[in-house]
Amino acid sequence: MGSYVTVSVKVRRDLVERARALGVNIPEVVRKAIEEEVRRRELELIRKKLESVKDFLDQVDIDRVVESIREGRESR
Repeated sequence: MGSYVTVSVKVRRDLVERARALGVNIPEVVRKAIEEEVRRRELELIRKKLESVKDFLDQVDIDRVVESIREGRESR
């Protein structure tokens, strides 16, 4: 497991009191929220990168690629 850092966040007192009264594990909720947000943003970044590659890949002639692979296999 990696190393940890402490993250401080200001939250309205009444919200914390209500969460505690309901038995909410605040550190776990915060940890999961950060993990989910990071995951969401990483996926968005990947989608954007795929969009830029998609334009290039749309120009690739699949038949030509297949033909090149077959020629390479046959020449071995």
